[in-house]
Amino acid sequence: MSTSSIAKYASVFNIGLQNTFVYRWNYFLRALFGLIPLAGTVFLWAAVFKERGGGLHGYDYGSMIYYYLLALLVSNLVTPTEDEWQIAADIREGQINSFLTKPLSYLGYRFSIFLSGRLVYTAVTLPPIVLIFAYFRHYIALPDQAITYVYAFISMLMAAFMQFFITYSLAMMAFWILEISTVVFIVYSFEYFLGGQMFPIDIMPAGVQAVMKWLPFYYELFCPIAIFLGRLQGAALAQAFAIQSSWLLLTWAAARAMWKRGLGHYQAVGG
Repeated sequence: MSTSSIAKYASVFNIGLQNTFVYRWNYFLRALFGLIPLAGTVFLWAAVFKERGGGLHGYDYGSMIYYYLLALLVSNLVTPTEDEWQIAADIREGQINSFLTKPLSYLGYRFSIFLSGRLVYTAVTLPPIVLIFAYFRHYIALPDQAITYVYAFISMLMAAFMQFFITYSLAMMAFWILEISTVVFIVYSFEYFLGGQMFPIDIMPAGVQAVMKWLPFYYELFCPIAIFLGRLQGAALAQAFAIQSSWLLLTWAAARAMWKRGLGHYQAVGG
């Protein structure tokens, strides 16, 4: 990428930063009230472990709460915020016409907006998350080895990029259908159930886990958390990185292919 191209996308990032910062209080309140489901989860698992009288697949009450704290943090760091609706609106309203005559990749443009949005969203929502971590500090057990932080960070970056490319691909459906909300809801329901937000994937039966490890949802949230908790090590860690890298390339290729095909359809119908 040339210096001029980097400068263009840096300008887009800066504009996205300024535009996103306008909604900082909206993000803060969303993060604050997003802690309510966490409170329900704490009470639920307290009842479960009290009833069982013991651990569950290597989790006790403290480590389970720690898992959900990390899920809350990672979700806020990697999950796109309304990007699909903004992209779909660009398509429906014809805003993408301006990109057809400019030496600017729409994917690169939206990716720059995504990065700026994540930066602002993270900065604004971090205070309430830090407070909730401080409240549950007795359950937090940080990794002993520095390399664990590196592996978890790399996996989290790939998870963020995967989520963006999936969101981008879903938004491309707006080239063919007027309302994409149903498609988005279906895919996000699978992400919520199979990605580790509802429960840790590794409490499932071994056969179910073996199947889920080949699905992209496993790598959108659960994988970086499992690495940070030390539940993926050695050969299992290497396999996870290999599969996650493959899904990252596939989602990137899908995003590019959906744009190309959608643009062809858009121009064919005189958009």
